[in-house]
Amino acid sequence: MITTELRTATLKELVTQNFQTAAVFEKYSLDFCCRGGKTIDEACREKNIDILTVLEDLSRLENMNPSAAGTFTAMEPDVLCNHIVETHHAYVTKMIPVLYAHTQKVAAVHGANHPEVIAIAKHFETVAIELQQHMKKEEQILFPFIKALYAAVRKNEPIIHAPFGTVQNPIRMMEAEHQNAGDEMFEIRSLSNNYAPPADGCTTFRITYQELQDFERDLHEHVHLENNILFPAAVRLEQAMISKN
Repeated sequence: MITTELRTATLKELVTQNFQTAAVFEKYSLDFCCRGGKTIDEACREKNIDILTVLEDLSRLENMNPSAAGTFTAMEPDVLCNHIVETHHAYVTKMIPVLYAHTQKVAAVHGANHPEVIAIAKHFETVAIELQQHMKKEEQILFPFIKALYAAVRKNEPIIHAPFGTVQNPIRMMEAEHQNAGDEMFEIRSLSNNYAPPADGCTTFRITYQELQDFERDLHEHVHLENNILFPAAVRLEQAMISKN
């Protein structure tokens, strides 16, 4: 892709085409999942980042093969729902108690000298509570509906009527909750100086910051798969079903 095309492409378009670009955007704290509809030009201007530096990093990826995450665009919606639950929801469920314990411990031990870790612990507690409720709504309501919608379209069955009306209603709610979680993690990133532990940080301190960084990275891919791939596919399925009836 030439430089002009890169400048005018949206963040979510580039990440959907090749997930390796996500690492570049994360390096510069450019949100490709919740605010991925912005072009690189727009995103860089908002954060006062030199766009040429970002484009140079992206250009190095042009001749590289797309990562495995790029294959998710070809996944059927029901398979993608299962992947998200089995991979990302499972990871979040596993890491929440670990990170809650670690952030609370670091706050208790180091809070006097590093008050930012007290704020970090509070932000993570908010993320944990919201994500647990969020995943339940997806697993019990939205994802089963998307699977049923896909099955109906595939089998050419009658339109499915949902209690929430159009599928776009719960999708909008899920996207808003994604944004909230992303904002909380951005605050944690800022408070932790991009997850850089202080010189006097103990082993648990350092491990916690690494775990938080890994958690945020997984959240970015998790939200990208939903906001930029699964949810648009669900909307298209619903529109296809409506047009047949």
